[in-house]
Amino acid sequence: MMKLKKLALVLAGLLALTGLAAGCGSSTGSKSSGGDKKVVLKVGASPVPHAEILNQIKPILAKDGIDLQVVEFTDYVKPNLSLSDKEIDANFFQHKPYLDKFCKDRNLALVSVGNVHIEPMGVYSKKIKDLKELKDGAKVAIPNDPTNGGRALAILEKAGLIKLKEGVGVLATANDIVDNPKNLQITEAEAAMLPRTLDDVDIAVINSNFAMEAKLNPTKDALFIEAKDSPYANIVAVRKGDEQRPEIQKLMKALQSPEVKKFIEDKYKGAILPAF
Repeated sequence: MMKLKKLALVLAGLLALTGLAAGCGSSTGSKSSGGDKKVVLKVGASPVPHAEILNQIKPILAKDGIDLQVVEFTDYVKPNLSLSDKEIDANFFQHKPYLDKFCKDRNLALVSVGNVHIEPMGVYSKKIKDLKELKDGAKVAIPNDPTNGGRALAILEKAGLIKLKEGVGVLATANDIVDNPKNLQITEAEAAMLPRTLDDVDIAVINSNFAMEAKLNPTKDALFIEAKDSPYANIVAVRKGDEQRPEIQKLMKALQSPEVKKFIEDKYKGAILPAF
């Protein structure tokens, strides 16, 4: 009889331990110090300025029970693929023309949930101080992705360096150049690599986020910069159907808050502009 009682006590102890073990890790969210569960929200972003802006709203979202985790990417392909594969909940690195073209080419169901800021694209050089100094046959580097490449060509046109075929829009390519008085030699490179090409080319048209990562100041170092009314606002993208998720709505409310607007204006001093 005593043996049966001891056996029952041992079994009870094992069951208690099993219950404790099962309790560890059964929650999908992290717990706050007050014991309330927090929802983890993973957002993919370029390091500058997107991740910097997201880090500013972490305390705001924490008050709403959201643990914002910023996942940094240094290219323009993986953030959308990771979002589609449900590795992250949203991303913040691109403009809508790029998102639309990417989704069309790869048959992805991703959508924009709102604008945050504009990054004017600029023309940079280590060899000249003014575009008037460009010599015949000068080498020019532009982004190799379709929408940013077309955008860069439009900037070169606005700078008076080339003329494009009418109506080509954001998907213009070098083949759409109808007038090239300086015989510019246009080459393409991955957008993130463009600052590194400045030693080898005469000018390069660079997105502001990559320019700033390379310690270039768009308002001071650019020889020519995109107009402030540019339609290429940077957006937050999510999977189609997630637009109304409470966490996504709170993310957008925080990103489009007066606090973020002031942060953008104070930190980037015109190199990046609020788009809300």
